[in-house]
Amino acid sequence: MRWKNKSNPEIEKVDKLSADLGIDRTIARLLVQRDIETFEQAKYFFRPNLNDLHDPYLMKDMDLAVKRIENAVAQQEKIMVYGDYDVDGTTSVALVYCYLTTFYPHVTTYIPDRYDEGYGISYKSIDFASDNDITLIIALDCGIKAIDKINYANNKNIDFIICDHHRPGDKIPKAIAVLDPKREDCNYPYDELCGCGIGFKLIQAIAEKKDQTMDDLIPYLDLVATAIAADIVPIIGENRILAAVGLDVINSNPRPGIKALVQNQEKEALTITDVVFVIAPRINAAGRIKHGLYAVELLIERNIEKAQKGASEIEQFNFTRKDLEKIITKEALQQIEQNKEKENFTSVVFDPGWHKGVIGIVASRLIETYYRPTLVFTKSGDFLAASARSVKGFDIYNALEKSSAYIEQFGGHKYAAGLTLKPENYLKFKDLFEKVVEETIPKELLIPEIVIDADLFLSDITPKFNRIIKQFGPFGPKNMKPVFKATGLRDNGYGKKVGKEGEHLKLNIISGADQKTYNAIGFGLGDKFNEINNGNSFDAVFTIEENHWNGITSLQLNLKDIKPGE
Repeated sequence: MRWKNKSNPEIEKVDKLSADLGIDRTIARLLVQRDIETFEQAKYFFRPNLNDLHDPYLMKDMDLAVKRIENAVAQQEKIMVYGDYDVDGTTSVALVYCYLTTFYPHVTTYIPDRYDEGYGISYKSIDFASDNDITLIIALDCGIKAIDKINYANNKNIDFIICDHHRPGDKIPKAIAVLDPKREDCNYPYDELCGCGIGFKLIQAIAEKKDQTMDDLIPYLDLVATAIAADIVPIIGENRILAAVGLDVINSNPRPGIKALVQNQEKEALTITDVVFVIAPRINAAGRIKHGLYAVELLIERNIEKAQKGASEIEQFNFTRKDLEKIITKEALQQIEQNKEKENFTSVVFDPGWHKGVIGIVASRLIETYYRPTLVFTKSGDFLAASARSVKGFDIYNALEKSSAYIEQFGGHKYAAGLTLKPENYLKFKDLFEKVVEETIPKELLIPEIVIDADLFLSDITPKFNRIIKQFGPFGPKNMKPVFKATGLRDNGYGKKVGKEGEHLKLNIISGADQKTYNAIGFGLGDKFNEINNGNSFDAVFTIEENHWNGITSLQLNLKDIKPGE
């Protein structure tokens, strides 16, 4: 890994903040690195408050969206709440459906079938709406590029409200309202909301008209926090507020569906990381293996016994997902190995039999082994479909745009995207994509990077220090858990490899400064054992974690990498 130090903040700013807040300089340094330089900014950071959310009517077309929903209610129209089959889409649908049905009964949900209809708004869903006299569709987490689909709906006298957070194309669909802060003509102050976040701004706007307060909307924030965690959006600004309050809801009074998904967790309080690895994969498994509506039905269920039954079904989907993922990852790795005649700047693999529902996860797994922009293709009807994942710092969406001569359709983000192409264009696309990445990616991005916030003496790690660091959470993109570096360390002789295949390291580290022993775990660092053996001096980068065992909580170092000492 490349070890990269964050740039040093101005000493004067660190000293002033340290004095103003009465905190040590390391904490002050971490805050200034996050552009927190005053008492007021620190208060905003450490005390996320729903009252600090922006006015939803600052978002372009919000007034039109609310007016159209009000008209639909007044005219007793049927409303369809539509969303994609992933976590962001299904939580968005559950959110808007649950809110609207508190005051209006004629609302239904729709999630497209991943295999029959594909990503985004489908013609089939519009036909379904037409056949069932539905005249308003609220599309969440999709639709910003659905020009032809919206025109098709308009011809059938079906109106659309689009709530999306993906990048628009050259044209904006001719919907009644298009809520997307990434529109160039939208001046909303924050453009990093996920799809469920846009859905929340919509219900916030409706709630204002109904003289409801933020307290009335808090019960919906477990859904929003789950989507923020799963969609890997920056956890700063509004996302940080929504995630923080939503996590409190998850831990104190979650909806029955989420309660059923986490009921076997032994932790006192779930973190964003737990949401990413416990809740999100299970919600996703429904759309990957069976149908996204299973997830929506679980998330809108009010009866705990029915929710537990639904969660049990989804758990089975998740087991199937894990098995498929292991098999396909193994096959994909073999395919890459067999085609390594030359140094590639990308990993592009294809098998017509691979399960479309797990190729995105497989792409992420391949990056863990071959750190390259990665595409995993499978057969999808008459086309090939792929999930794309990128390495840190490289915009895979832009690379696909430059390779679009052979692409039928694509969409997504900087780090994750999806695309389809004709089978006869696969090899041409693969060559062009490799060429585009080779010409545009800085070579250092092909080596994993770990960013170090600050150097730290192990003796500085105290329960008080850890309590303050915990308050930096919830952690995520643009507000990652602080990573520290310590030098001149050695193991006390009891360090060992652990795990089924000795893939992890468990150490008792001695710091030269105070000769105390500190517990440490290094996941995936088993091959570094020789570097710490025989009393060798080493340097380490790590985060500080709490280890809960037999009712006792202790601090330990979570090692991210180690190198021989200088």
